[in-house]
Amino acid sequence: MGKVTKQDKAAAELRAVRQAKGITLRELARRTDIPYSTLSKLENGKMQLTYDKMFRLALGLEIDVADLVSGPPAPPSPGVLGRRSISRAGEWVDAVGDRYSHHYPASDLLHKQMVPIIIEVKARSVEELGGLVKHVGEEYLYVISGEMELHSTMYSPLALGPGDSVYFDSGMAHAYVRTSDAPCTVLAVCAGEGIQSFAESARRSHGEGDGEIRKQKSPTR
Repeated sequence: MGKVTKQDKAAAELRAVRQAKGITLRELARRTDIPYSTLSKLENGKMQLTYDKMFRLALGLEIDVADLVSGPPAPPSPGVLGRRSISRAGEWVDAVGDRYSHHYPASDLLHKQMVPIIIEVKARSVEELGGLVKHVGEEYLYVISGEMELHSTMYSPLALGPGDSVYFDSGMAHAYVRTSDAPCTVLAVCAGEGIQSFAESARRSHGEGDGEIRKQKSPTR
């Protein structure tokens, strides 16, 4: 038996999530505007899951992006679960696009109340991003390296550098723009009812760029 690749794991998890939702391939094709033949290839491990398709699938399946790469969700258990997720260097899901690169730690943990994302900010203007985006909830942003501006509908552009941070209402349309020549890396943590709709916001802000989704670990229930 050949070695199971990350592409094989991603294919199996996509199929498991779709089947758990009771959605047929044809219905998913209608919801996502991804051809039936392409979906079939994705579920059979014959095609890599690209950045754009991941967000379309998350929307079509009505799930969080992290759930798409963590398998079907398990029913939540009452009481204190004592859950934790340890992400070693490189042990996360990577979604690489032209305007941002997203790295999702703790992708093995289901039913999260917040979504941590390590983001490489690449876009140099709001126009390059295609406009501002919003999602119901709250967001925390911490700049690890490089310099950037936080653009929003209610405030003037906010310049941020290494060690700076901001906590804001993510229902306020916003965008991250790199201002330094050097790479800019930030930690963003999204929380609230808008976590499920974060996929749609991210898809719009990233546009239709290609990228490879890399799965590192199996789900922890």
